[in-house]
Amino acid sequence: MDAETYVKQLATAARAAAAELALTRGAQRNDGLCSAAAAIRSAAADLQAANEKDLARKDEFALTDAMVDRLTLTDKRIEGMATALEQIAAQDDPVGKTISATNRPNGLRVEKRRVPIGVVGIIFESRPNVTADVAGLCLKSGNACILRGGKEAMHSNQAIATVVREALTAADLPADAAIMIDRTDHDIVTAMARAEGLIDLIIPRGGERLIRAVVEAATIPVIKHYAGNCHVYIHSAADLDMAESIVMNAKCQRPGVCNAAETLLVDAAVAEDFLPTICHKLTDAGVELRGCQRSRKLFKGMKAACEDDWRTEFLDLILAVKVVDSLSDAVTHINTFSSAHTEAIVTGDLAAADEFVARVDSSSVMVNASTRFSDGGEYGLGAEVGISTDKLHARGPMGAEDLTTYKWIVTGRGHVRT
Repeated sequence: MDAETYVKQLATAARAAAAELALTRGAQRNDGLCSAAAAIRSAAADLQAANEKDLARKDEFALTDAMVDRLTLTDKRIEGMATALEQIAAQDDPVGKTISATNRPNGLRVEKRRVPIGVVGIIFESRPNVTADVAGLCLKSGNACILRGGKEAMHSNQAIATVVREALTAADLPADAAIMIDRTDHDIVTAMARAEGLIDLIIPRGGERLIRAVVEAATIPVIKHYAGNCHVYIHSAADLDMAESIVMNAKCQRPGVCNAAETLLVDAAVAEDFLPTICHKLTDAGVELRGCQRSRKLFKGMKAACEDDWRTEFLDLILAVKVVDSLSDAVTHINTFSSAHTEAIVTGDLAAADEFVARVDSSSVMVNASTRFSDGGEYGLGAEVGISTDKLHARGPMGAEDLTTYKWIVTGRGHVRT
């Protein structure tokens, strides 16, 4: 079957499931989420066995250490999937929520109410936990989803999707509310992105190359972020012990993820005191440093940075380092080179923090906290369907509410317009 016909067939089934979900109540969808959480815990051994099949092919797919890390399903990550589903179930139901309501002078009641988007397509790479996270968020928000994972996680994704679909059926919900595509040919991505009238929204999660391919092919709305080029700025009024802890966490705790720091900016007023110490600690942790001329004078073991380094999401133990003369210079650098994902300032000056927050044009801004907190789970969303660096329709980590739109409901008593 050609890709277009295949996607149309699946999207038609998902659309029918979305119509069924529109008639369900939040309590029933929550039962489905809790059923899925329990099923994932019960199936942990089977999920890890499927994951081992994927990990056995890491050399065939030339996966980097960061990719292997994202692919691996540990006991902790499987429990994390189950816990996330339960957290999503515990949240307020976004569907049917009244955003605003007014009574017009003529007696009409005009209400703006949250409703599901419909059918959401998710294209993602490496991380099999996305299968459960996205299915859960879509179910909570009354949407059906069509999931297309990467070939490197095929066994893991299919195993998780099977567990989720069986749990939906057990809760008297349509199994086709969560459809996992079992083909990895690239034509499937294009067909999904062009399934106008069948898929309402596409969210690509993965490398910049994948995301740009989806955007270029799409005839339906796309929400995305191209890269996570995140910055940490050490202000002149920073607590340097705090700054050290934040920098080490932001860069080293998990370097292969999109909210890891990629550039360190240090105010000239504290550079001489701070840079040599933090650079020694970073290199001891295996980080390769690429710095500006002023940074390299303060730490001799640093390579020279080129302009591309300021723009790069390394996803590795590599960090670009620059000395700046002021908060204004830091903001200018960030707004010039950032991917608008997450930026952090370390400072004890409230006015400086407020200025940084106001001027930095990114979807998340941290004050005295690591960039690693830029995550749906950490924001209390239970999980995230993705992180958006767009400004419409959602921005930053996206939870269940971000998978709703709204409609106007106008109620009269036989009103006619004259």
